[in-house]
Formats: sequence, structure tokens, C-alpha cells
Amino acid sequence: MITPSQDSAYQNKLDEALLRQDEVPADEKIDIFLVESDYALKYVDTDFTLDVINDLGISREDIKDQYKYTQDIMTDSKGHLKGLTWQACPGGFIYRRSIAKAVLGTDEPEAVGAAIGNWQKFDDVALKAKEKGYFMLSGYDDAFRAFSDNMTTPWVIGNKIHIDPQINAWIEQTKKYTALGYNNKASLWTAESTQGMGAKGKVFGYFGPAWFIDFVMAPASLDKQNAPREPGNGSYGDWAFCKEPVGFSWGGTWICAAKGTDNADLVKDILYTLACDPDVMTNIAVNSGDFTNNINSMTTIANSYYKNPFLGNQNHIKFFLDSATSIDKSNITQYDLGMAEKLQAAMKDYFNDKITLDQAWENFYTAVLELYPNLSR
Repeated sequence: MITPSQDSAYQNKLDEALLRQDEVPADEKIDIFLVESDYALKYVDTDFTLDVINDLGISREDIKDQYKYTQDIMTDSKGHLKGLTWQACPGGFIYRRSIAKAVLGTDEPEAVGAAIGNWQKFDDVALKAKEKGYFMLSGYDDAFRAFSDNMTTPWVIGNKIHIDPQINAWIEQTKKYTALGYNNKASLWTAESTQGMGAKGKVFGYFGPAWFIDFVMAPASLDKQNAPREPGNGSYGDWAFCKEPVGFSWGGTWICAAKGTDNADLVKDILYTLACDPDVMTNIAVNSGDFTNNINSMTTIANSYYKNPFLGNQNHIKFFLDSATSIDKSNITQYDLGMAEKLQAAMKDYFNDKITLDQAWENFYTAVLELYPNLSR
């Protein structure tokens, strides 16, 4: 059975199971579980997670080549490391090569990156794309992480909801893009959004990290799902990756060892293999295009002859190196996922002129306070 992340469904089911950990037979206990950056802190500073160093025996030497932020997120208030990940998730702009040529006269990543090098330039290209019959973005949520990951203050300060200026900037841009027809009025994760990735799609590009390329865009680009992933099958191969107007990161999945597991040795092996073994890190990146959590492996691939066929044989790893070392997650809270979901949902009627901005904010606060009754406005 698969439980979705939306509306905290996965967290709720996980919480129920963790609370029964001491009551169920050994074979029914949770051994490992996964958390995402948007709510990782909810589990880090608790007794539900084991210390991977002191409890499982993974050494500091084993994790010395990981990106620092991936450990910072999972370190509790006492300095104990409570989970590891195989991913680092710097983001960029994934654009359609043929549309870039039509709009800008070039599809070269350096040139396209320069053309959209700040938000004013991005707006200028959006206008040109509109004039050529294309959408700069698929919909409302596409640029959200490029703004929210640049917040300088957290969503919650002292149990009070706080709105960073970057959130208002995203709302202003999205309202403008919707009004001017710069986006296709699609919501992220919907069929309308992924249709823009196909052969008949009219979307210039999408914001995302490496995992978004392989797990979302590559499958959606195919006309024939059962045929080989190769140029000529849909829009596969007609894409490229470049630097975005502002640096950002998005996502990541961490593996946690559950307190009470009766398979600690096996859990240690899984954590080491998936998150520490440099050969595995290299193979994951080469085979799937993911950006993995090993500085040496990623540097080696970036300087190699690696080619990603979905991206027209581009070596996109090199574009991630600088931003991966600069990711800062010091402002994250355990409420980030709920805040993002409720905000995006509340603003859609405003973007479509169905309600006022004040009404959208009221809807947001109502939804968030129902989800997190311990908070206040």
C-alpha cells in the first residue's frame, strides 16, 4: 500500500505506527522510515529516531564526503545525527531546447542561463515566449520553490505564523504570469502540468532538481511509455538544464532508523550502502541522473564525459556543484510542507480572479490553523 504525502497523510499513518512501536510483536515493528526536508524536524528531535553514529555504528569517516546541509537537517538539539540521505537537491531550470531556439535563437545552456539570469530577464523571456505562442511556465506552483527556498525567515516564529517577503514575491509574480498568459494555469503534479512536458507541450521550462528530471519529466516526455527512452520518443532528448534566476534547492528524502527495530545491523547496512558507499553514489547518478550526496563522486562525474540522453546528452551535474555546497536549511521548520500546500491551494482562486487577495489569505490561515491548532496568526 502506498500512502501519499499530500495533506500529511503519510505522516499521520507513520505517527500512528511509531506510537505503537513498543506494543507490537518484533516482526511488526518499524525498522526504517523515510522523511522529507519539509517535515524532517518533526522526527529529528524525538526518541522515535536512532542516532546513526552512536546507536548504529556508522562512523564520521563514513559520512565525511556528504554535503553538510544534508547532515545539518537531521542533527538534533543535542548534536545527534538522526538520518542519512543518498540525495542532495540543488535546483535549476529545465527547458525545452526547440522552444528555446524559437524564442531565443539558441538552446545552449550557458546562453539560456544568461538570458534568464535574474527575475527581470526571466520576465522578458516570458514575454517573448508568449509572443511566440508558448508558456514560460506550466502553472501556478512551478516557481514556488525558487522563492520559498530563498526565505530569510522561517514559516513559524515562536508558534506564530510568519510570512517572509519571498512568499509575497511569488504571489505577485504568479498573479502577473496568470493574468498575462505566461503560464498555462496548471497545478503541479496534475496531468495538465505534465502534458506540457510531452511532444505537443508548449511550456518553455520547469524549475526543479535532478530527481525532478528523472522521476517526473523523463517519463512524462514519452509518447510511448513501453518503448525505449530515447530521442524520437515524444520530447525525450529535447530538453536541457541551466542555472536559474536565483539559486534554490527542493526536496530530498532521508532514511531514519526507528527506535525499537529488531534489525539494527540490517538497517545499518542499508544506510551505509545507500548513503555512504561512493560507488553506489556514482552509479545512482550515472544511471538515473540524480545528484547524489557525495562531493567526490559528483565532482568526478561533473568533470567526466557523462552524458544525460534526456537532456540532449548534456552533462548537467556540473551545473549543480556550486549551488550544492551553498544550500542553507537553517530556516526550515516541521511545518513547511503544510504551509506550502495550504498556501498554494488558497492562492489559486486569487490567481484566477475568483476571490480577493485578502480572502485568499483568510482561507490560508483557516486551513493552516486547522492543520496546526498550536499555532497562531
